[in-house]
Formats: sequence, structure tokens, C-alpha cells
Amino acid sequence: MRVETPRRRKTEEDLSPQSLSRKQVLDMLRKGRALIDSDLRGTDLSGICFDGVNLQWAKLADADLSRCSFRGANLVGASMWHANLKDCVFDGSILDFADLDESNIDGCTFEGARIKKTTFPNPRLCLPLVEESVRTGLRVHVQRDGEPLDE
Repeated sequence: MRVETPRRRKTEEDLSPQSLSRKQVLDMLRKGRALIDSDLRGTDLSGICFDGVNLQWAKLADADLSRCSFRGANLVGASMWHANLKDCVFDGSILDFADLDESNIDGCTFEGARIKKTTFPNPRLCLPLVEESVRTGLRVHVQRDGEPLDE
């Protein structure tokens, strides 16, 4: 006689995706895999090269992405809300519909990037700086609260 063990019912927690770890992300990048719709919220990914990687609709909110390179990356619809993006390189990337609200974009470059309908922290003050960076490649210099630095 075969005894069946009772199956545990799946909870909402079981059905929600888990954030990928730094090690898992590095392994996926090494294998050349895309990170479309990946959950990377709150993960320390500082210094990683995401050049040319497809990160469409990735969830990067609250992540530490300082000093990352996103040259030519597809970041359409990516959520980088409240992320640390200090000194990131977004040259040639596609940021259409991405959410960078509340993020730290100090020191970032956006040369040749597409920024259609991208949400930036304090757009009234930051957007002209980002647009200048798109044209010239100059670094964006803002304080943490989104205010431009006086030079």
C-alpha cells in the first residue's frame, strides 16, 4: 500500500519571484543570458558590467548599481526607483519608459542614450542635465535630493 504525503498548498509567497543574488546575476551574464523581467530589487550589483544586456522590465528598485556600466543595454521599462546609480555609464543605452525616480544619478553619463518617457528624479532640474549628457557625454552632477550642484 502506497502512502501519499500531504502536499503543502502554495502560498502567495511561493508564487512571487525571488530576487536574484549577485552570484546568480554574474553567472547569468557569464552565460550570455538576458535578464528580461528579472527581480533584482535591493541587490548589491555594484561595479558589474551590463554592457549590451537586455534588462527590459527588470526590477532594480533599491539596488546598489553604483559604478555599473550599461553601455548599449536595453533598459526599456526597467524600474530603478530609489537605486544607487552613482557613477553609472548609460552611454548608448535604451532607457525608454524606465523609472529612475528617487535614484542617485550623480556622476552618470548618458551619451547617445534614448530617454523617451523616462522618469528622472526632480525632472525640472535634472532633465536638462541629462539631456546635455545625452548630447555631450558629460557627467550629470546632482546632490542626493536631485538638486543640481552649484559649480
